[in-house]
Amino acid sequence: MKQILVVEDDRDIADLLAHHLGRAGYATDIIADGGLVMKRVRQRTPDLIVLDLMLPGLTGLEVCRQLRAQADVRNTPVIMLTARADEIDRIVGLEIGADDYVTKPFSPKELVARVGAVLRRSSRSEQKTRSLVFGLVVLDVESHQVTFDGREVRLTAKEFLLLKYFMEHQGRVLSRDVLLSDVWGYTYTGGTRTVDVHVRHLRNKFPVLSRALVTVKQFGYKLVEQESV
Repeated sequence: MKQILVVEDDRDIADLLAHHLGRAGYATDIIADGGLVMKRVRQRTPDLIVLDLMLPGLTGLEVCRQLRAQADVRNTPVIMLTARADEIDRIVGLEIGADDYVTKPFSPKELVARVGAVLRRSSRSEQKTRSLVFGLVVLDVESHQVTFDGREVRLTAKEFLLLKYFMEHQGRVLSRDVLLSDVWGYTYTGGTRTVDVHVRHLRNKFPVLSRALVTVKQFGYKLVEQESV
């Protein structure tokens, strides 16, 4: 049984989530204080965390930032939950490494569906044992480690998945909508600007991609062979 950690200080919402996740076959644990999350995760790493943005102790953004900074738990999937609807909040959460974002008020059935989708993507990544190579960039699917010229490059969970998708589809023109659907997943509504932000981060971390990851005007991106750049 998959273990879901719900970090939410509104007890009614937390109980509602626990009820619907339980009906879907998940075991749930509830924490109401952001400052207690890391201790709980180190005791027993959950399969996924539903993380509210506004929390006592530590905010959801700070909790997510701490999770991604710890090697042993950095790949734990995170779904951010918040009452804020501003695009900037979604972008910040995803930049830090959240795997999905749900805005209150939300449908419990939709959130359960998103939990399932994120867990399936995570499971598929864990089951694969191959490496992807693009020039000096090597992406190890099993260990979620990326190196450039033999040196490890730290990526957020979403940056990793986006780079992996580009490397798996070298030479193909990929629209922003396709990237949102296949990388961000189930009915993501954060807007295509999120793709541009993550592409910029990949280019900054891998200088070779500043030329190899080509912008297709008013459409999307294409990863091209270095010889063709």
